[in-house]
Formats: sequence, structure tokens, C-alpha cells
Amino acid sequence: MRIRGPSRQREIRRRKEINKTGPLTCRMGVYVGGRMNYRRIPMTTLKKTGLVAGLLVSSAACATSNNKALNTRLGIDTSAMDVSLRPQDDFYLYVNGTWIKNYKMPDDKSVFGAFHQLRDDSEAAVKGIIQGLSKKKNVAGAANQRIADLYRSFMDEKRVEALGMDPIKGELAAIDAIATKKTLIDWFGSAQSWGIDSPFYFGIRADKKDVATNIVYFGASGLGLPDRDYYFKKDDRSKAIRAAYLVFAEKMFELSGETNAAKKAKTVYMVEKALAKHHWTRVQRRDADKTYNKRKLASLGLDVQRFFKATGIRSEEKEIIVTEPSYLPGFKQVLAKHDLKTWKLYAKLRVLEARAFYLSDAFVDAAFAYSGKALSGQPEIRARWKRAVGLVNGTVGEDVSAIYVKKFFPASSKKRMVQLVENLRAAYGERIKSLAWMGPETRKKALYKLSKFNPKIGYPKKFKDYSKLVVSADDLIGNVIRSERVEYDRRLAKLGKPVDRDEWGMLAQTVNAYFNPTLNEIVFPAAILQPPFFNAKADDAVNYGGIGAVIGHEMGHGFDDQGSKYNGDGVLKNWWTKKDRAAFKKRTELLVSQYSAFEALPGEFVNGELTQGENIGDLGGLTVAYRAYELSLIGRKSSVIKGFTGPQRFFLGWGQVWRGKIRDKALSVRLATDPHSPSEYRVNGVVRNMPEFYKAFSVKDGDVLHLSNDKRVGIW
Repeated sequence: MRIRGPSRQREIRRRKEINKTGPLTCRMGVYVGGRMNYRRIPMTTLKKTGLVAGLLVSSAACATSNNKALNTRLGIDTSAMDVSLRPQDDFYLYVNGTWIKNYKMPDDKSVFGAFHQLRDDSEAAVKGIIQGLSKKKNVAGAANQRIADLYRSFMDEKRVEALGMDPIKGELAAIDAIATKKTLIDWFGSAQSWGIDSPFYFGIRADKKDVATNIVYFGASGLGLPDRDYYFKKDDRSKAIRAAYLVFAEKMFELSGETNAAKKAKTVYMVEKALAKHHWTRVQRRDADKTYNKRKLASLGLDVQRFFKATGIRSEEKEIIVTEPSYLPGFKQVLAKHDLKTWKLYAKLRVLEARAFYLSDAFVDAAFAYSGKALSGQPEIRARWKRAVGLVNGTVGEDVSAIYVKKFFPASSKKRMVQLVENLRAAYGERIKSLAWMGPETRKKALYKLSKFNPKIGYPKKFKDYSKLVVSADDLIGNVIRSERVEYDRRLAKLGKPVDRDEWGMLAQTVNAYFNPTLNEIVFPAAILQPPFFNAKADDAVNYGGIGAVIGHEMGHGFDDQGSKYNGDGVLKNWWTKKDRAAFKKRTELLVSQYSAFEALPGEFVNGELTQGENIGDLGGLTVAYRAYELSLIGRKSSVIKGFTGPQRFFLGWGQVWRGKIRDKALSVRLATDPHSPSEYRVNGVVRNMPEFYKAFSVKDGDVLHLSNDKRVGIW
């Protein structure tokens, strides 16, 4: 979700697993899509996806201004507003226009906003924790030692520079030793445990139709560009990204000692393009039904069987879920078409891209030129200490979480959050009961599902155990590889055991939230429970427009176009009548049409299909949050604070949450890869469908945000 670098590697693996398996796809955040540059990285340097996505600074002056404004009962940063604009015409810029006009993006960022400010704060807090531990004499093998020495290993720039590419020579030599395509498949399988990508990817999660049981999900992977479509799009921006990727690949080969580096880069690119042809699109991959294809492992061919044998997955696993079944025959064709020498070059590039940010400056600079500058328009790489914090979070994140929550998350915040969740649940129930388009049979099951939502707030009941991980202050690459192996073994150990319903998919120090359909849970990490999302000093209206809408958004994912396919027990099983499903689809299709018409960049539009789930979450979440705010008044009239009524403050709270700026290159990638809409449409695209907004700001026919009744979408 954030700037790329080594800190993101495990998060990307989780994202790739998410893309193939379904659960945890529903996040409030946003993130820039991309693979190489984010491979296996944590949501907090993040995440994510991203309330990011994504969807993880500002100047001291900006931060000070925001804090002053937010520490009032109003809870709105009025200094950010552009009151020369009419809220009826562009509510997003009305709320945030002055800030957007005046804020200068730092060179080490491609995107910045309210989320990112909190993530910067979280990052600084984690740095403080690490520095405090570094001053202590820590016991070998203890959590404090792992945290401090992992950070030291990344910060020891002189040693990293002196080693050059020596730390990965063994990995490249292992590829040179591959003698046949059969042993190449073995390498593809075993490389998973070292954090290296290959044409296949597998994850282990709850079986969507037997949610108490863990199962293997298996799908396509192995591309260096952000998405399969980038290999085929003919616009100038896509061509420039392809050219930058080829330069990156050439430089990786050159730095690793290969001759004819440019030719070899082009050769590998053609392999990737051939694979990409058989990858499903992102819209196809988000379909919960089409990506659920249970198959006998023995029926999938010798290559797949050999791959899984090399992964170390236990032999008792006889069935797996294939997420993109048409990819398998496609891969077989590509494997046969290209010779072993070509495939070994492909494998080497996968190693080089995974390790580049842990190596000397020449590797880092070449990788960032592609992933930072070309993909996101980011002029400078993040400070080394920030990338080091990201590595710590992504490697021993829950060791850090245990310290973070003691220091920064008071019990009172959790108690208040529990109350807010129940208020939103009550409002959602009221809305479901009053839906004119839903019949009694479906309504009963929808209310059952709502009652079964399991909220997780702050941090997990039990933090992960990293005691098997050996961390050395003078072995950065070794730390990374050993960490990959520990986490890999943790994943494999899930097979044959019940699903752990207490496990978290985010760290406590992550500024984000998510919904997991197979566990029917909504999860809110500690770090998001602060202004502008939640402000204990502010009037209730702005909090319901902030954290209240976040809660509603995550609940809404249980009832979006894909989440609604899971019943109250988390099982992928239809619980709708045909008539009600058709009525629901009619409304969602109208929302897709609305968002598909938004032109975020010249000639580049929001993908209404890809962003459908998040847009439903936003619209339903804000609608339900508004009703929860009304209920909280218990019949009283809301007060007027500094000229703003309660309903107006509610919507202002939502608008300021999505304040942000983004570079055009980063936005372009997001439009192609991110399931979240750009920030301005998460505000304007939602409020123009809500009668409550029309009433609060006297929106009338002729105003830019006005939609006639027949064009407005009301779902939940």
C-alpha cells in the first residue's frame, strides 16, 4: 500500500494469497498495485490494501495545524477547507481543497493523505520502540533482541555495500545447477519457502465451503509488471512502464554478472508475457464462485504434483482449490515452448527482484528506478530508517505489536470502539428490516449474518511466536531468508488443523481495517483508532462520519457483491431468493455504471467492476453510520458548532478522512490494479447518492452533485 521496498515483501505474499483465495480482500485502504516492488511486504511501512488497499510526511506545520483543529469539539480541520467552493458542486474539494492546493508532496512519497499521516506517526512510534530496545542489553533469542538486531542488520549500510551481491550467489548458483525441466519445477516449488516468486502461487486458508478446515488455494503468479494487462495495453503510459521494467531487468542481469543483459531481459519478458496471456483479469479473480474450483491433486498433471511435492506440503492433502483453472494448460504450453536456459534466466530474475532492496546501492537504485520512479513517479526512495522499520514490522511485526499496544492503546479506546460497533450493528439491522426491495426469507438470513459478525478490536488475544527465528545483526539476507522460512512453515502447519479463529491478518500498529468473509469477522487494529477517524474530544457527529463509517464499511463488505455470497457462518453458499438477488444486482450494476464514468486522469477511468465491492462498502457504510448517528441523538436535535449542523459535521468527517494527494503515475497504476476508488470519488461518488446529504447541504436540481431520484443508488 505504500512506497515500495524490502519492508513490503511478506505483505505482498499475503496480498497475492488474498487475490487467489478471497478472504481479507475487503479492506478500507488503498494501495498502489505492483508486484516486484512490493513483493512480500507488511501493511504498515504499508497493509493492505490500503483502509488503505492498500490501501502506509507531512510537514511539521501541517501536522500541527491538523492537531490544533482536531482537538476541538468540532473535530474538523477547517484550515484544510476551501469555502470558496460550493459543497453541492464538489464536496471533496470543499472539505479538503485548501490543503490539496498548498500541500507539497515530499520527494520520497507518491501519495499522501490522512491515512498516511497516521501511518507516518505509527512508523515513528515503532522507530522509538526499536531505538529504546537497542539501548538495552537484550537476551539472545528474546523478542527484544530480534527486533533490535533485525533493525541493525538493515541499518548497517557499510556492511551491505561491502558484500555487494555475495549474499545471493548461492541462490543463483542453485539455479545454474538445475539440469532438467523437472528439476526446474522442483525449484519453483521449493523457492516458495525462501520468499521467491514463480509461475505458481499457493496459499493456505479456510475452505470457503467448509470453513472449519484449512485447505490449499493454488493459482497463477510469476509476473514482474504490476498486472497481466500491462503486457498488452497499448497506451503510452503502459509502454513507458514496460520499457522501464526492461531496463530494470537488464540492470539486474548486468549487476549479477550476466553477459548480453539486454537480450536476456527481453527473453525473460517474453516468457512473462506468454504467462500473462493465461492469467485471469483482476475483475475475474475477485469472483468468489468462479475462483472456487476444488480438484483432486492427482488430476492436475505431473508438473503440478511435482511442484507440490517440492513445496513440502504434507502428502495427506489430496484436494486443493484451483483459482484459475484455465491457467494450468496455458502454463504447460509456455513451459514446453521455452528452453531450460531461458527458464533459468527467468528464475534468476525472480531471485534478483526479491533480494534487490537488501543488496548494495547499485541494486537498490536500479530497483527503485522502476518500482518507485517509473511506476509511481516518486523522485526519491524513503529514508533507510523507514525501510528498516518496515522490515521489522514485516518480519517480527507482532513482537512489535505487543509493545505498541501497551504503550499507545488505552483500554478506554477499546471499550468505546465496542460500543460503536454495536451501535452500527443496531443501525444496520434497522436498515435491513426496512429495505423495500428485500423479501422476508432473504431478510431473515441477512439479519442472522449481521448478528454473527465477530468484531476484533485493537490487537489479537495472542501474539505470534517468533522464537524459531534466528536474527543476527550482521546477516541481513540471512535474516530475511530465515524469516521467510519460519513464516512458510507456520503456513504449512495450518494444514490438518482447525482454522484459527483468533489469528489476525493485520498488525496492531497498522492504520487500516478489514473484513474476512469465511470467518465473518470485522477487524480494527489499534492504530486506526485516532483522529481523524476517532477523536475522543470531538462531537459524536464527526466520529460517526469517521470511524463509524469505517465500521459500517467493513460490515458492508459482508453484504457487497462478493461478500454477500457467504452466509452467516462464513460458508460460500447462496442464501438469497432469485428475486432478491436480481433486485440487489440491479442496484449494484447502477453503481458500477456511475463509477465507471469517473475520469480520474485524461483517458483513464475508474474500473467500476473492479472497485464494486469497495464502493458498495463505502455507500452502505456511510448510510448506516448516518442512521447510527441519528439513533445516538435519542430524538434530540443536533447542536450547531461553529456554524455547522450535526448532519453537516457528519459528512465533513467523512470528507476529511479521504484527504490526499497522489502523483499521476501512481494513480494510473491504481486505476488498473486497486479495488478501491480514488479518494475524491470515495467522497463525491458516495454522498451524491444519499438523500441525507442533499438535506444537510440543500442540494438542488442544477447542482453538480445532484442526481435525479431514478439515478441515485440505495442498497443498504
